[in-house]
Amino acid sequence: MKSETVAALREHRTPKGDPLEAARLAGIMAAKKTSDLIPLCHPLPLTHIDVQATLNDDGVSLQAEVSTNAQTGVEMEALTAVSVAALTVYDMCKALEKGMTITEIRLLSKTGGKSGDYSASSV
Repeated sequence: MKSETVAALREHRTPKGDPLEAARLAGIMAAKKTSDLIPLCHPLPLTHIDVQATLNDDGVSLQAEVSTNAQTGVEMEALTAVSVAALTVYDMCKALEKGMTITEIRLLSKTGGKSGDYSASSV
């Protein structure tokens, strides 16, 4: 984001309301709907969803944490949550800046599931 857009977010001068809170809610809702959005992704009973939206000097950082008691991973739910949250920030700020970019959506870590544990820092 341009510094002017970040300043507008920081000063609560965005035309559609609070993009960070809307993104957080959109991410939670998206995690719950992942199996409706991703072909062949089976529905899971999610026990926890947390989406964090943090304003930085150059834009917004988003992070999702999702868990289930089912014997499978919830990577797709977490990645879907972050993706939709990012699109929500874009939608709510596009009147201020259409040239924003969404970058670096990736899995940071996971535990459990058939493939076992994963940490991006160990790769």
